[in-house]
Amino acid sequence: MLYMGSRRRFRDLSEQEVLALAISSEEDDARIYRGYAERLRAAYPDTAKIFEGMAGEEDGHRRALIDLHRTRFGEVIPLIRREHVAGFYARRPVWLAETLSLDRIREEAGNMEREAERFYHMAAQSAQDADTRKLLGDLAAMEARHQDAAHKLEKQHLGEEARAGEDDRAKRQFLLTWVQPGLAGLMDGSVSTLAPIFATAFATHDPWTTFLVGLAASVGAGISMGFTEAASDDGELSGRGSPVKRGIAAGVMTTVGGLGHALPYLIPHFWTATTIALVVVFIELWAIAWIQNRFMETPFLRAAFQVVLGGALVFAAGALIGSG
Repeated sequence: MLYMGSRRRFRDLSEQEVLALAISSEEDDARIYRGYAERLRAAYPDTAKIFEGMAGEEDGHRRALIDLHRTRFGEVIPLIRREHVAGFYARRPVWLAETLSLDRIREEAGNMEREAERFYHMAAQSAQDADTRKLLGDLAAMEARHQDAAHKLEKQHLGEEARAGEDDRAKRQFLLTWVQPGLAGLMDGSVSTLAPIFATAFATHDPWTTFLVGLAASVGAGISMGFTEAASDDGELSGRGSPVKRGIAAGVMTTVGGLGHALPYLIPHFWTATTIALVVVFIELWAIAWIQNRFMETPFLRAAFQVVLGGALVFAAGALIGSG
């Protein structure tokens, strides 16, 4: 008898239990593939067809395993699943597919088949019973055929043009959901906090006070930017993706942008801290220009001019106010 609270070692399973484990694993994988298909159907219909086909392959293998079990052991299949067996390969929860990119889902599917094949091969090598070794070898061969079937389905449903189109949509979605709000946050955090930080620095010449002001400005701006981004657009009509993801990207990068030139003021020597902070600001502004050029296809010189000019003006305002 197998209980949920105990985990059996694979080598302690009987041949019938190994077969039951394979049946439940095939059933779980079919459900995972159908979950991927449902997740991708609207945006990537061709890839969704691939996963539907792979789920059908898993169903076919499960039926073959059930027929084998019926022939050898009868109708009653023991209740045993992956989580009941110590060291057995685990699957990513289906709900995590919501957080995965298109390429990551494709990679995850390939990993699923390779993990199953590798596990069965290793188990077959360690098995002492000849019939059990043959069964495990057959299961490994099935998993290898799964990968071949997946490649055939990909060729059938996903030609070069269709795949290129889906990849372009995935890239655009990544840009809209993560890069664009993250870049906006980095720009806001790097530029908007220059004035309060350097105004405080030149007004007090006190590194610790300057750091506290910078920390407060950065965290406050990050929270504000994150909530503003999340509340401004639910993503349904614009297609910009989850407001939570966009809010996290904007909020975190805003905070990072401000902290970059606030952290040097942990150094107790004022002019050393200020010099390092200015170097950090220079690096931040050029990094923003590079990101704009790399991901948003903004000409580098134009991006650099806009960012550096804006940063210089804000810094000058803070320095003048602080010096006054």
